[in-house]
Amino acid sequence: QVQLVESGGGLVQAGDSLRLSCAASGRTFSSYAMGWFRQAPGKERELVAAMAWSGRSTRYADSVKGRFTISRDYAKNTVYLQMNSLKPEDTAVYYCAGPLWSDYDGGDYWGQGTQVTVSS
Repeated sequence: QVQLVESGGGLVQAGDSLRLSCAASGRTFSSYAMGWFRQAPGKERELVAAMAWSGRSTRYADSVKGRFTISRDYAKNTVYLQMNSLKPEDTAVYYCAGPLWSDYDGGDYWGQGTQVTVSS
C-alpha cells in the first residue's frame, strides 16, 4: 500500500521557519517528480513547490520564491519543504503529492496533510 505521510507542521509566528517532511512508503518515488501543495480555507489548492525526479529542476509559486526550498533524500524516499520567513498568508494545510502529473497540477498519491498556522 502506497502512503505519503507529512509531518512538521505547527503554529509559528511571522518570520519563523518550519521544515515539512513527506515520507513515502510502499513504492519508491525516486524516478518521479514530487511536490508540495497547500490549501487555505475558502481558497483553491495551489502548487507550492515541485522537484523533478532528477532533482535538477524545481518550480515554486511566485508567493514563496526565495523563502521556501524543496529537497529530497532519495535514500530515505523522503521529500522536504524548508519554509523560512513565514507570513500569515502562508497559513494552510500542506499536502505532499507524487508522482506529479505532467503539468504539475496534481499527483497520483496524496498525503493526509499537515496544518501550518502563522500568526502575525
